[in-house]
Amino acid sequence: MKGLILSGGKGTRLWPLTFTSAKQLIPVANKPVLFRVIEAIRDAGITDIGIVVGDTANDIKQAVRRGNKWGVDITYIQQDAPLGLAHAVKVSQEFLGDDRFVMFLGDNVIEGGISPLIRQFADSDWNSQIVLTEVAQPEQYGVAELDDKSQIIRLIEKPKVPPSNLALVGIYMFDHHVFEAVDAIKPSWRGELEITDAIQWLVENQFRVFPYIHRGWWIDTGRPGDMLDANSMVLEELTPDVAGYVDRDSEVDRRVTIEKGAEIINSIVRGPTIIGENTRIVNSYIGPFTSIGPDCLIQDSEIEHSIVLENSTLDALPARVQDSLIGRHVTLARSPMRPKALKLTLGDYSQVGLL
Repeated sequence: MKGLILSGGKGTRLWPLTFTSAKQLIPVANKPVLFRVIEAIRDAGITDIGIVVGDTANDIKQAVRRGNKWGVDITYIQQDAPLGLAHAVKVSQEFLGDDRFVMFLGDNVIEGGISPLIRQFADSDWNSQIVLTEVAQPEQYGVAELDDKSQIIRLIEKPKVPPSNLALVGIYMFDHHVFEAVDAIKPSWRGELEITDAIQWLVENQFRVFPYIHRGWWIDTGRPGDMLDANSMVLEELTPDVAGYVDRDSEVDRRVTIEKGAEIINSIVRGPTIIGENTRIVNSYIGPFTSIGPDCLIQDSEIEHSIVLENSTLDALPARVQDSLIGRHVTLARSPMRPKALKLTLGDYSQVGLL
């Protein structure tokens, strides 16, 4: 089998963070979401991976390169415009050939990996396998309607009146018949070739499409709140490790990961939390569900349930920062007057003086 990762799109729902970097490279628990997707595919035994890229191709290529660090072989596939998931399959046909493949959205995070799914599909004679999960707002997703034997009746993209609460997770498996489906469908009202329409074509033409219902957590990291949720989930799965320095005046609980070169000085750190390489935490409080990236300085400040990317500084803040995304090379420092609260989504290279 081969792997296909979709990493196009501009990430407009994560502006301003995505003004300067691809959305798939924003980290959860200090690791870019795209890296987690590559690892999930590799751990399922697939080493030949194509990555569909768009406007942020240079960022993706610079971060991932040829895939040597994961022991995989990466091929980049250019999609000139975001014309839908099925269009991404279409432009990848030369890379995929007649091989069966798994397609994974590069900004999705799923509990437990995909190894069992890959084994199940590889050992079957199915033409496609789709992953479904129950969601609270199905009208925001592609939705599946199943019959009383759990077979697919129909798939609808973002229905106004959803026939079920089973949404398509961003993981799909196909054989070469999907190219017939993609060639047979027409663009939707959004002007895109919808993968739901391609799968529906397979169903209607008597191809075998197997629905797998995922019972664990799954998050599409398209919005700031989703990023924080994914960060919290992944932090809870980490095996804590202290490779940095903690002085005797600090309190660090057992659910904290401190990467090499990091220093904790006269501070309290409560997990699950990760402190990145060469970061200094001085006279500060780091609360649960927080990821502090590498080469940061947190001094005389408090923060929890937040993500801080690399090379950023929080210095002498007068109030606790929480529920926040703070980009790369951000300086957040105290100004003379006090604010009542802080809730921030800051882009890379921001500098904010707090009143």
